[in-house]
Amino acid sequence: MVEEWKWRGVPVWSHDGLICTGEVYKNVVKMTFAKGASLPDPSGLFNASLDGNVRRAIDCHEGDGLDEEALKALIRAAVTLNTRPSRVVKGKPAAIKPKGAGGKGERSSATKDKSIPAAKPALLAGGNPQIAKAGGHSPVQAYIEAMPGWKRDVGRRLDALIVRNVPNVRKAVRWNSPFYGVQGEGWFFNFHCFTKYVKAAFFRGTSLRPLPPGESKHKEVRYLDIHEDDQLDEELVASWIRQASELPGWVP
Repeated sequence: MVEEWKWRGVPVWSHDGLICTGEVYKNVVKMTFAKGASLPDPSGLFNASLDGNVRRAIDCHEGDGLDEEALKALIRAAVTLNTRPSRVVKGKPAAIKPKGAGGKGERSSATKDKSIPAAKPALLAGGNPQIAKAGGHSPVQAYIEAMPGWKRDVGRRLDALIVRNVPNVRKAVRWNSPFYGVQGEGWFFNFHCFTKYVKAAFFRGTSLRPLPPGESKHKEVRYLDIHEDDQLDEELVASWIRQASELPGWVP
C-alpha cells in the first residue's frame, strides 16, 4: 500500500521509500518522482528534468490532458523499483537455492505461508535499530522503518529533507546509523536513536550558519537533538543540510 503524508504541507507518497511529491505553483502543478531517471516512460509523461541524474517531473498546466493509465503505470513502476530485491552478491548473480527438500523444486511451508512476517531488526540501547553495514537506499529505509514510535516520523522527515535538498545524495548504514554524503566528498550528516531523542549530527557543523546548537567533543561536529514534542524548524534544518552538502565531508 502506498503511504501518503505531508512534508511542509507538500503531499509525499512513499512505498518502501520515497516515490513522488506534489507541489502547486502559480501556473503549474508539479509531480516529482524521486527515481524518475530510472523509470520507463514510453508515453513521455516526464516533461521536466530537475537534476539530470535522478529525479524527473511532470509539469501540469491548465488545459493539459493527462494520460491516467500511463500515470498509473509510472507509479507502479516506481513502487516496483523501490521494492525490487538485489540479485547481485559481490559482483556476481546471487545463487537461487533449490526449493524444498533435496532441491526438487517443492515449495517449503515457509514459502507457502505468506502470513509469516519477516524478522524485525533488533533494537539496541536507546531503541536504536540494529542494521547491517551496507550502502544504498534500502538499508537506510530499513533503519527508518525500524525506528520505534514517534522517532520513525522524525527519520522519515529528515530523510525526505535530505533527498529534496541534495538530489545526488549518497546513502549508507554505518555503525547502526544512516549516513548521508556526496560521492567522492565523504559524509556530511547522520542520525541515531537514543532513549528520549534522535540525535542528528553535522560532521562539519562548526562551518554552518547559524551554528547548530549541540556541542561535541569532536572539533568540527555539531548536533541537533530532536525530542518527541519538539517543533522541528524544517526550513532551518534544510538550510543546514544544503550548506553541509557543499562542504568537504567526513571520510572515516
